[in-house]
Formats: sequence, structure tokens, C-alpha cells
Amino acid sequence: MNQPLLSQTQQERLPVFLLEWYDRTRRILPWREDPQPYYVWLSEIMLQQTRVEAVKPYFSRFLETLPTIGALAEASEETLLKLWEGLGYYSRVRNLQKAAKVVMEEYGGQLPSDPLLLEKLPGIGSYTAGAIASIAFGVAVPAVDGNVLRVISRVSASREDIASPKCKRNMELEVRKIIPKDRAGDFNQALMELGAMVCLGNGEPKCLCCPLQSICLGFQQGVAAELPVKAPKKPRKKEERTVLLLHCGDTFALHQRKQKGLLAGMWELPSLDGKKSPEEVEEWLREQGVQVISLREAPDATHIFTHVEWHMTGFFAELSQPLPGFFWADHQALEQQYALPSAFKAYFGELGLKKAKSVKK
Repeated sequence: MNQPLLSQTQQERLPVFLLEWYDRTRRILPWREDPQPYYVWLSEIMLQQTRVEAVKPYFSRFLETLPTIGALAEASEETLLKLWEGLGYYSRVRNLQKAAKVVMEEYGGQLPSDPLLLEKLPGIGSYTAGAIASIAFGVAVPAVDGNVLRVISRVSASREDIASPKCKRNMELEVRKIIPKDRAGDFNQALMELGAMVCLGNGEPKCLCCPLQSICLGFQQGVAAELPVKAPKKPRKKEERTVLLLHCGDTFALHQRKQKGLLAGMWELPSLDGKKSPEEVEEWLREQGVQVISLREAPDATHIFTHVEWHMTGFFAELSQPLPGFFWADHQALEQQYALPSAFKAYFGELGLKKAKSVKK
């Protein structure tokens, strides 16, 4: 049998200290003040890989357009992607809609409160299921994300690799033991809040103002900044791409990616594999049967995805006629209808797009 990570004293005191701190200092957030199941679900999906402050305007805009699960289920893909534009990881919003359709068909438009049923919905894992069940329905189940893994690792001075499934399961068991049944949602949010605001992952933890300082073994042993332990990720694959801003009249060329893989189904700027010279780009365009009126360099850019880096060389080309095989969109359509991934943000100025479309964690 595994040795408990938290001592009896820690198990008794952690919820008390944490909730007292949370009641004094918690942030006012729209989904927190009105924890309807749909709102909690939407916020949790948006908050994956994205900062809280960046999510707020997206959350409000999304609900203005799609105020109910039924509206989400019936929305067009173009509407969904446009509402999500800049948040990245677009599979999240596609899964959100898939799950909404299941909820409409199988649960009468109401999210189930059972975390096991929630986990069966597309895009919902154990953490999100625990967050929805506890915050929206008051079910005493853990919601263990990276913040919680970090807090528990430091309080217990654990050297387990938090990237391992076994470690997460152990942490979930520890949290399950100490969740106050009458304040399950507040407790889970308090743990996440502590990790986000005090027990920081990037930079030194703010141990001197932490409500758990007196029971934190990481602080007492002087090793809090070394924790948690996490195995290094494999290096990302690097790809060279030549991005083409093809302009004809008042329209720009767009290309739709395949429905599977990176940026599945998204509209993108046309590109060529590898780093091409101006002469190679002009030759390729002429081989496609179009006359190049002018060609100039656009900014180089780099975009980092989870497992791959794009190193992009850009060219702006004015063409005499539209190049076959691409969709041609005018400025209004680019602004209002078609969602471009933030991977191409370095070229938004060249397209005449004024708004910032990139959101980083």
C-alpha cells in the first residue's frame, strides 16, 4: 500500500487554512460568480493553455453569441472558429460542440452531475469532469490540474514525476481525502487559485505569503523552488515553411487544411515546404500559370506548437489573376468570417487585419 503523501496534521489543517485564505483573497471571475454548469464547462475548456485575463473577453463574447448548450450544438463551424480565433488549440472548441450535441441528444440539454458520465463526453478528462461536478454541482470529487499537482508536491515535498499518470492518480487520492463535502467547488478552486497566484510554477514561489507555509514541507526543507519534479519533454520537431501572401485585386488567397492533424480544417495562408528564395517563389508562381506583378519579402516568423516549431519565411505577391485551387477572401471576410490561426499573426498587418488574434498562456 502506498504511503500517504500528506500527514494527518496536513490533511486536517490544509482545507481550513486554504479556504480561509480563499474567502479573503479570491479573484472575481464571471464563471465563478455565476457557476452554471455550461459556464463552468466553457470556462474550463477555454482556460486550458490560456491565461485567465485573456479568457475573460472570449468567455463573454462566446456566451453573447451562443448563450445555451443548445445554441452551441447548432452553431456553424465558421461561427465556432471565429469565436475561438486567437485562443488556439482549436480541437477544444470542436470537441465542445461534439459534447454539446451529445448533451442535447442524451441528457435533454443539461450537463450530468456525475463525473463518470462527464468524462465520457468529448474533450472532457478527469480534471475537467471534477471541476464541473464540484463547482457547478457541489460533488466532492478532486479536480487535479498542473496547479494542484505543484501545490501538493511542494506541501508534501514529493519527488514523484508529476508527468506520470501514477503520480496524478496518487494526487487525486490525496485530494479526495481532504475535500470538504460542503465546499467541494470552493476547495478545488482554492487549490487552483493558490497555484496560479502564490505557489507559482514559473519563478520563485511566494512562500512568505502562502497560507500553507506552516504545514509545507517543501518550504520547511528549503526545496519548494525545486519542486515539482517533471521529466523533460522530447525536443520539438522543427519545420521550415515559406508563407505566401497572395493578393489579387481586393482579395487574398486562403487554403483549408486537412480535417485531421495539426490545425485540422483551419483556413491558413498558402505555403511551400522549406525555405524558398524570391527566385524560387516567383518561379513556382509562374509554373502555376499566373503572372506575378510584384513580389517582396514579408516578415520572417516562428510559431511554437506543442510538438513542432514552424520557422516561416514570408513573401507578399501581387498577382494578375487569382491562382486556381485556393479560396479568395476580401478584407471584410477575413475580419468577420474566416478564422486564421495565430501561427500567422506576423502577417496579419500585411492582410490589413487590425485586431490582435494571438492569446498566450
